[in-house]
Amino acid sequence: MAEAQKTGETVEAVEPKTQVEAPVKQQDPQEFLENFDWEKYEEGIERVEDEKLKEFEDLVASNFVDTADSEVVEGTVTHLTDREAIIDINAKSEGVISLNEFRYNPDLKIGDTVEVLIDIREDRSGQLVLSHRKARTIKAWERINTAYEKEEVVTGFIKCRTKGGMIVDVFGIEAFLPGSQIDVKPIRDYDQYVGKTMEFKVVKINQEFKNVVVSHKALIEADIEEQKKEIISQLEKGQVLEGVVKNITSYGVFIDLGGVDGLVHITDLSWSRINHPSEVVDLDQKLNVVILDFDDNKSRIQLGLKQLEKHPWDALGDEIKIGDKVKGKVVVIADYGAFLEVAEGVEGLIHVSEMSWSTHLRSAQDFVKVGDQLEAVVLTLDREDRKMSLGLKQLTPDPWTDITTKYPVGSRHKGIVRNFTNFGVFVELEEGIDGLIYISDLSWTKKIKHPSEFVTVGDELEVEVLELDVDGRKLSLGHKQTTENPWDKYESEFGEGTVHKVVLKEIVDKGAIIELNDDITAFVPQRHLVKEDGKKLSKGDEAEFKIIEFNKDLKRVVASHTAIFREEEQRNVRAARKKATATDEAKPTLGDANEQLQALKDKMEASSKKKK
Repeated sequence: MAEAQKTGETVEAVEPKTQVEAPVKQQDPQEFLENFDWEKYEEGIERVEDEKLKEFEDLVASNFVDTADSEVVEGTVTHLTDREAIIDINAKSEGVISLNEFRYNPDLKIGDTVEVLIDIREDRSGQLVLSHRKARTIKAWERINTAYEKEEVVTGFIKCRTKGGMIVDVFGIEAFLPGSQIDVKPIRDYDQYVGKTMEFKVVKINQEFKNVVVSHKALIEADIEEQKKEIISQLEKGQVLEGVVKNITSYGVFIDLGGVDGLVHITDLSWSRINHPSEVVDLDQKLNVVILDFDDNKSRIQLGLKQLEKHPWDALGDEIKIGDKVKGKVVVIADYGAFLEVAEGVEGLIHVSEMSWSTHLRSAQDFVKVGDQLEAVVLTLDREDRKMSLGLKQLTPDPWTDITTKYPVGSRHKGIVRNFTNFGVFVELEEGIDGLIYISDLSWTKKIKHPSEFVTVGDELEVEVLELDVDGRKLSLGHKQTTENPWDKYESEFGEGTVHKVVLKEIVDKGAIIELNDDITAFVPQRHLVKEDGKKLSKGDEAEFKIIEFNKDLKRVVASHTAIFREEEQRNVRAARKKATATDEAKPTLGDANEQLQALKDKMEASSKKKK
């Protein structure tokens, strides 16, 4: 029975062979594969003839890929689960890929073609291991390198901000977009670009570190360069263009004219004076400007904004004329004066000389400050040259009108020291009335080299009017004239020949100074400092001095110590001469002397004879 069964099995195994060898209709390879029982074949129950096996091998070779490791191939999504996608790559088995690798493509569906990398042909469980993420990376690098070499435009998704710029997803690779390469104009808010899809140009690739740098600005600049050439070719002076405020500086505003930048200087923004351009325009503001000028290459374009409006002087009413009073605000102050804005864009100059009746000029800051609201009188008005001069002092009476009555020559007054020069002091008697005290009229007795030695600014001085020039508006004043001239009363006390015992106060180059009293000092020449013993007096020595010169007009006093004892010597000399003269008269004559000599001789001879 067992043998019969075994024989039967053999018969069953041989029967297909007999059937294979018999001529049959050609079977479809796909149908053959689907209906073929591999289990029976492996157990030897079902056998296939050689010709059919050869046909099967050819079928496999023509329809299945060579599943080499680390190779990128295309596959078809055949099935989707909640977590995985089943991919058919025409291999002996299908691969499974996690849906996490398709997060960038939420619309993935069955039948889509995707790129996959064959990581492992068969793992331990015989499963084909695939990776879509790695395949994208490899293909992305190929595409990026191709785009870089051919300078092609690529599309990328801006994922997030980073230090200095943005991170962009290009073909699945994270590329760096520097902040300076986002746009041609400065970007103040990077966050507005996050989540946007934009076009870029690959500008740099580091193969070693796998770094990619992209630029959106490069694409814009290419378009702008074409626009710039077109705009520049059409520029003309006086042309009005629309632009956008690109940058604001302290000296002006840069306007983007659509690829070409122009500058509106601060003085061309408004007819009125402004401190900063931000008072007139804002960033990104659209406005119309007029072309004022440009260089030969049209690379520097000067624009104007105020020129599009009517000049304020043209709108100034005809009712304003010379002599009228106007009100305005001080907008600018200089040393020489202040500018008063009487209407928007219309200014008049108040010169410092028109701020006060005083002829002693000061700085404009002493009278007004920026922002002051003032009333002034129109002095000159030139509508053609658009100039106006104003005055403040004209609002008050001219103090020089009755000057002869208030300040006649010889009258005495008190004034305030306002300033001084090398030659004198300016004293203000009242607002608008200044007088000059020459340095020689400050003191009767003191020798003053500079007025600062005698007074300081702000001091009050008593003065006397010495001269008055109404036409020249000049007053000559004196301070010493308010006191008695000490030289008049000291002329007899310190006249020539008088002797005074004083202390030597000061030694100077050519002599010394002695102080006779609080008002009078005298000069002693060096040769008159010699004492009777031949030595000279020193500072601090007390001695007698004789006045040898007293000049009231020149205020000059000269004294001498030497003259004291030399005069006595001269008296002694005269007395000696007088005594000598009297002695000469009592002396014997020559004849008398001869007689005496002869008598003496005879006497001596007689005495000699007696001795013998």
